[in-house]
Amino acid sequence: MPGEKDGRSAIPPQAKQVDHHRLTHGDDVPDPYEWMRDKQSPDLQAFVAAQNAFCERRMAPLATLRRTLFDELKSRIQETDMSVPTRMDGYWYFARTREGRQYGVQCRLPVRDADNWDPPQVDAHDEPGSMPGEEIVFDANAEAEGYGFFRLGGLDLSRDGRWMLFGVDTTGNERYDYRIRDLSTGKQLSDRIDGISSACLTPDGRWVFYVRLDDAWRPYAVVRHRVGDVAGNDVEVFHESDERFWVGVGLSFDERQVVISTSSKTSSEVLLLPLETPEGTFHPFIERQENVEYDVSFTRFEGAGERGADLPIAVVYHNARNPNFEIDVIDMQEHQAPYRLGEGVVVAQGSPNGCEAGDLVQPGSSKLPVSLPDENPDNPTVLRGARGLGIEGMACYRHFAVLMYRAEGLPHLAVMTAGQAAHDFKARRPWGFREVVPPTALRGVDHRLYAIGSGGNPSYEAPRLRYSFTSYTHPGELRELDAATGVDRLLKRARVLGGYDMDEYDERRVWVAARDGERIPVSLVWRRDALPWVSGLPAELDVRAARASAGIEDRRDGADGSGGLNGSDGSNGGAPMFITGYGAYEISSDPGFSPARVSMLDRGVLYVVAHIRGGGEMGRVWYEQGRRLAKRHSFEDFVDVTIALQDAGYADVSRTVANGGSAGGLLMGAVANMAPERYAGIEADVPFVDALTSILDPSLPLTITEWDEWGDPLHDERVYRYMRSYSPYENAPSAAHPVAHFPKIFATTSMNDTRVLYVEPLKWIARLQSAGVDAVAKIETEAGHGGTSGRYRQWEEVSYENAWCLHVMGVDDGKVRNRVHRHVR
Repeated sequence: MPGEKDGRSAIPPQAKQVDHHRLTHGDDVPDPYEWMRDKQSPDLQAFVAAQNAFCERRMAPLATLRRTLFDELKSRIQETDMSVPTRMDGYWYFARTREGRQYGVQCRLPVRDADNWDPPQVDAHDEPGSMPGEEIVFDANAEAEGYGFFRLGGLDLSRDGRWMLFGVDTTGNERYDYRIRDLSTGKQLSDRIDGISSACLTPDGRWVFYVRLDDAWRPYAVVRHRVGDVAGNDVEVFHESDERFWVGVGLSFDERQVVISTSSKTSSEVLLLPLETPEGTFHPFIERQENVEYDVSFTRFEGAGERGADLPIAVVYHNARNPNFEIDVIDMQEHQAPYRLGEGVVVAQGSPNGCEAGDLVQPGSSKLPVSLPDENPDNPTVLRGARGLGIEGMACYRHFAVLMYRAEGLPHLAVMTAGQAAHDFKARRPWGFREVVPPTALRGVDHRLYAIGSGGNPSYEAPRLRYSFTSYTHPGELRELDAATGVDRLLKRARVLGGYDMDEYDERRVWVAARDGERIPVSLVWRRDALPWVSGLPAELDVRAARASAGIEDRRDGADGSGGLNGSDGSNGGAPMFITGYGAYEISSDPGFSPARVSMLDRGVLYVVAHIRGGGEMGRVWYEQGRRLAKRHSFEDFVDVTIALQDAGYADVSRTVANGGSAGGLLMGAVANMAPERYAGIEADVPFVDALTSILDPSLPLTITEWDEWGDPLHDERVYRYMRSYSPYENAPSAAHPVAHFPKIFATTSMNDTRVLYVEPLKWIARLQSAGVDAVAKIETEAGHGGTSGRYRQWEEVSYENAWCLHVMGVDDGKVRNRVHRHVR
């Protein structure tokens, strides 16, 4: 951090210590900062204020850099802009943003020609509501007036476009207050549904189905409300008694049924109610089964039935027979309830290789490497030969069918006409999907490193597939593909101002063999003229060779023991590196463009994403190998990727900063303890660093449902001991157990966060500061898990955080680097 004249002399607040012990399975753990859990405590409020004041003093010398980064970010963004109109029922809906305004404005235009699906031409610079026929549906700027925090939680419309149901959160606690507005008059009805999770409006505008939250913030019950009636007459129509399960409600794709989805981390169930009987009883499509997940949507093949009638079908997505999921299509005329998973025609199956239940698909496959190509002859040709194949869904529209899947650690799309899909279905042969490859993705590169996804397709009648495409260097695009003709046209590309030229930047996928031999995908992004030598370094790395040459043992006691500082000044000749990761909940960290990232790249920073186990990049096996009693793989993968890149000459050890948020914040706390010498600094956002204390308390939000993710340490001593070995707070340095070197720490948290309670990062920071660690915390008092609201405030936040990271990397003079020279060793 800055020197004495610019803030270094600031002394962190000293948190009081109160005698408290956590006794579990005979393990007595002193926890002198547990008193901070009392949110109303005057001592806590004083401590929060003191920490924020300390943070401001420490960060004050970076004010110029923060402002420079904010100005650069702002200069790249088209502040007055609009989205591509999307057609739903009788209107084209779109969002406008205006320079100087924090939030977007939702607008619409009436459909003039029912047969014309080309979006209307709208001038982005016009004032909202100024075009002939244009209506303002929801202006979040007006709705947010008087609130320090504002988030729209949901917006639903009746089929005729008259009635609007919307929910807002003005504290950050993720409990939404819903209202109903008559868009024909602008008047709000007296109906009030407060403090709920989510809601949906029936197409006729007569009923609302909403989800209640319990005291642990679990969505647990669905309630029916008649529009215009008093809340006291609302009727609970579903109650989920299993505390592992979370509940949601919505409409089916064909808008003929109300759908309740209830799911844990490992099991799910779908219940249905026909809209013609809104006061009827919900029934499960298929009864829940332990450790089986499924979902279902309803559609039809037009003219494919007997004598040219439509053929109604159910598209079922499940993992009852394949851990990487399969898709079955059921002919609803031939099959009758009760239905079962595996019924119908199998359209696509994931690869069982490496998965815990892989042997149920093919004996011996659970021992096979995930990198082995899948050659299932029953799959569509487009899937054969894929590595790490996971099926993610399929949707059938009037004119086309689209398949979503993962392979090689990246998302993919495949498409075909609905007519051909119907023929293949009836013939029981592999469907003839073709992969969707954006034309702009083929700009002279010899590798694939981009994200693609189906989006903006709410209407069954849409004649063409809309999809999004982006990469780390390529601004996002919305495109439209005609499955019949193959014509692929650009609807909108995000405009990046300030002279951004994507050809000045590069991105690359490398693979790192971790300590157990598993190959970890890693994404690299850099500016070509700043780091010209990066493209010449090897793309296949093996941390085992690096660790052996450095004499590093494979220790599993919580300390990695890696040295890493090579030169006398701690440098090793590589680039300053910003490395990030997540590795939990089977969530994939896919490529995406960031205008804020450009400022780092322009200063010669190597930006790295480690796609570690615990995420979903390589399918279900990736998740299984990074959860429960295999969770340490996530941390070890991240450390091994860091070591491999540093030792291969990509990155400078003394200028490496790591970043992660939420469960990725747990990752940050763990790697700081395991390999402190490998990181100059660590930014941990809303970090889950007191994981064991939280998972031991069933009364806290998320705890019981989280047992499927982390294990149940309350009732299983083996799980307790395992979590005890990596939980960051217990293993962090303290006044009684200081360490010679520890990364600088910057943590963020929000007092209203209901996912990772504020107390976790505050206890962690207090413990680190007591050990003399250079640690600061920025604590939001009017925000939740996602941080502040409003785009300008969010830009200020990311600039604040990036200024700290650049400073720790030694790139803090506010000037853009032309070139970072690599030292030859």
